[in-house]
Amino acid sequence: MSLDLAMGVRYIKGVGEAREKMMKKLGISTLLDLVSFFPRAYEDRTVIKNIDELTIGEAVCIRAAVVSAPQLTHVRQGLGYVKLSVTDESGIMEITFFNQSYLKDTLKQGEIYFFYGKISGDFFRPTMVNPLFEKDKDHGTITGRLMPIYPLTSGLNQRSIVSAIRAGLDKCGEELPEVLPESVIRQYELCRISYAYENIHFPTDFQSLNIARHRLIFEELFTLAIAMKHLRSRRSEAMGTSLKLPDIKEFYAVLPFEPTNAQKRAIDDALMDMMKEQPMNRLIQGDVGSGKTLVAAACCWSAWRSGYQAAFMVPTEVLANQHFNSLTELLEPFGIRVDLLTGSLTAKHKREMHEKLRFGEIDLIIGTHALISQGVSFSNLALVITDEQHRFGVNQRSMLSEKGDSPHVLVMSATPIPRTLALIVYGDLDVSIIDEMPPGRQEIKTYIVGENYRQRINNFIRKLVGEGRQVFVICPMVEEEEDDDEDALVKNDLKSAQKHYELFKNELFPDLHVALVHGKMKAKEKDAAMLSFTNGESDILVATTVIEVGIDVPNAALIVVENAERFGLSQLHQLRGRVGRGKHESFCILFNGETASEATKERLAVMQETNDGFKIAEEDLKMRGPGDFFGSRQHGLPELRIANLASDMLVLSQAQEAAKEILDDDPNLEKSENRFLANEITRLFEINADSLN
Repeated sequence: MSLDLAMGVRYIKGVGEAREKMMKKLGISTLLDLVSFFPRAYEDRTVIKNIDELTIGEAVCIRAAVVSAPQLTHVRQGLGYVKLSVTDESGIMEITFFNQSYLKDTLKQGEIYFFYGKISGDFFRPTMVNPLFEKDKDHGTITGRLMPIYPLTSGLNQRSIVSAIRAGLDKCGEELPEVLPESVIRQYELCRISYAYENIHFPTDFQSLNIARHRLIFEELFTLAIAMKHLRSRRSEAMGTSLKLPDIKEFYAVLPFEPTNAQKRAIDDALMDMMKEQPMNRLIQGDVGSGKTLVAAACCWSAWRSGYQAAFMVPTEVLANQHFNSLTELLEPFGIRVDLLTGSLTAKHKREMHEKLRFGEIDLIIGTHALISQGVSFSNLALVITDEQHRFGVNQRSMLSEKGDSPHVLVMSATPIPRTLALIVYGDLDVSIIDEMPPGRQEIKTYIVGENYRQRINNFIRKLVGEGRQVFVICPMVEEEEDDDEDALVKNDLKSAQKHYELFKNELFPDLHVALVHGKMKAKEKDAAMLSFTNGESDILVATTVIEVGIDVPNAALIVVENAERFGLSQLHQLRGRVGRGKHESFCILFNGETASEATKERLAVMQETNDGFKIAEEDLKMRGPGDFFGSRQHGLPELRIANLASDMLVLSQAQEAAKEILDDDPNLEKSENRFLANEITRLFEINADSLN
């Protein structure tokens, strides 16, 4: 890669150190990051109308002269507005700017401007409030064009992002390397990379935008396909430990219940893998409560029957304790020695555990990141299991695997991904899907409500706690923040966990035990709060989505989600899965924010219609695109910047076909025409070392 493309973004004209810090929050560190920061949407500002043609509710441009001198009115301290009248040859209209007093002297009477905004008022007196504007001579900069809309963070607005990207493209536009081989560009009739980057950010019309998008989507899916094929081929070359195939009926005979057919299929898949000399790399994917732990137990039992050790790594101490209890119950009847290793153990206790592991006195060790610490070594580790795979990067899993001799790897995830995507998303792993629930699992009653139900829900919380139950309350933010970006009004309307906790603790439920958990807390504080709730010491747990996976509280019978419209359906389904885990009737209340659109309400209604995570994931993909799966990196793949697997399946098919042709001809990408592609694959692995499986 060119040195210029790797230069720090602070050196781009108009950025500097202060904006660089803000941009880093958006994942922009280098010049290449900046020009690869693609818009999330586009605003069509090309439609220009006369004042007498305007329709209430439409967003449109007008070209008009300022008739009256702008007048500033102060309503109260900190609140004022500037009002002016503008005219074109067809009519006159009023424009109002709130909290922008400086515009009184910016807009000049008699001068012509282009204004872009939403038309309000009525047919006889149309108005615009806070429109964007520019002088007649500047037309085409922010009006009269397709305008890219970028994701923002505090301190950055659309103008600052647009100007930085313009400066970035001016600096490197001609130096962007052609990652795609020439043969692929010709065969699939793709535009050049410099054209693609220019027109994804600054399209002259919809046709040029579509040509640019197609090229960039193809390139992203093509390089991903190449990377996945490399991962799979690399793993198939490794040699591991072939285990004996035990009679699984012996395992089933000791269980206090009958496994489902789906569990048995997943167990058979894994045991057949473990017989092979190549290390197993299998994903067990199942809905919340589908019984993935039993599959893990069967694999641990199989490793023990062949005389080997197993290690089970989970992201939190709470999860580690839960798995320790459930796996001990399942495996101790066989005489399997199960133990627990977490960061909170005393130094003496850790030394004792390390010694037992080293001498083979522990058959199955369950633990957190403590398992990959320097002092941990095994006698004969042959199986590594990780739960909730998106919480661990490849580096952490490989550090655990390196403590054995190419051990078998089993990855478990409770994040349902549509069946149509499973093979694409987990292209480098073999996938087993548990699509059947054990008998007796509670169906959770789900209700979508507005603010007018607030008092009734608070009464319901008190009723359930009075009956001895516990309640989760989920908020989308940790705490309210001052924000000067263009989404500030929306953000200020969001419920914050900190504020909600204080309201519950001090005003609504001062007589109950209320706990708080969010991502900004230290790990020990989070674990302590979760453990307190798990043990029944607190009645209500106010939290962000940090509790999305894993925590098992059979006594919790209600989960309330604030601003449910801000979450994807798959994430809401994960949150809902925190209740209904015991014998009690359970409920999920989704508060729908006041700003939610009809489309959002329709999307949320899916949660009332089904408890099937795979159906929900399919609907989420259709309605919202793959953001839930790919934006949160729950798949273990690099985040897709522009491709949408809901709508780009045809391009994906072409990209996979092209990738196969290239690798059949040049398996190691050694030919000169593939040198930029080889560099891109290397970069992909480097920057996604913590997310690629």
